[in-house]
Amino acid sequence: MTVDHVAIVVKDLEASLDLYTGTLGFTQVYRETIADQGVEAVGLEAGGCVLELLLPLDETSPIARFRGDAQSKLHHTAYRVCNIEAELARLKSAGVRLIDEAPRRGAHGNRVAFLHPKSTQGVLVELCEPRP
Repeated sequence: MTVDHVAIVVKDLEASLDLYTGTLGFTQVYRETIADQGVEAVGLEAGGCVLELLLPLDETSPIARFRGDAQSKLHHTAYRVCNIEAELARLKSAGVRLIDEAPRRGAHGNRVAFLHPKSTQGVLVELCEPRP
């Protein structure tokens, strides 16, 4: 596994883009709406991995509730895998609690699945298999 991206939930996407691209100098590599997950995602090049800014599409969504009153909050780390089904099976057999028993569609058509933070020392972990 390698780091694929680190995701931050933000309250104001444009202000966050000003900070990360204008002030900090990151380069935007994608921007898309992922309706079934209720977010707009912007990826920023971060030296071999991606910093992903997530804007909830609805303030009543779970991801907006997670952010709470904060301007931004670290949401999850994502690790790239070659065979997500095999990795989910391996982790499940090792006793890891899965949020997603099967992969679902993520940003730019990648297949993703989340591991429950209770099995990963409080950190939400995403497995990410890039689309071919």
